[in-house]
Amino acid sequence: MSATQAALNELLPLAADTFDKDKVTPGVLGFIVFAALALGVWGLMKSMSRHMDRVNFKEAPERTPAASPAPAPDAPKAAH
Repeated sequence: MSATQAALNELLPLAADTFDKDKVTPGVLGFIVFAALALGVWGLMKSMSRHMDRVNFKEAPERTPAASPAPAPDAPKAAH
């Protein structure tokens, strides 16, 4: 048996007596992990917002090949 395992076997019954299962909280480590995740999501949303502002959503008009004939003047135009 290793020294670590022996120490755990001796300290485990002591830990069971001190913990109240109704009062156990995530603690400081849980807060730090949650805060890091929140900051990461905030940064990603800010970056996405900047990238979406750069996108041009206006559709470019279709280029008609030079070989195609022009539409007749009396033909109705398609509504956009």
